[in-house]
Amino acid sequence: MAKRPRHKNKDIEAAIKFAEENGWYYVRSGSHAWGVFRCPTPGALGHEFIVNSTPRSPVGHAKDFRRAVARCLRLHQTGRG
Repeated sequence: MAKRPRHKNKDIEAAIKFAEENGWYYVRSGSHAWGVFRCPTPGALGHEFIVNSTPRSPVGHAKDFRRAVARCLRLHQTGRG
């Protein structure tokens, strides 16, 4: 697990902290993305979210990320994820 850099947008950084508090972890990306976050569930049942470095709408991107983490948590709590 790589130590992650801080995201320059405060809304996205807050969403990243929310994800980390819920067990998601950072994976460095080699493309245009800032990085990838993965849920702690291994294999095909695991979820991931690509965090962009300069999204068109940083607030919307942060909301999408939070929503993906929350959806993942609900699926795994109900045993459907």
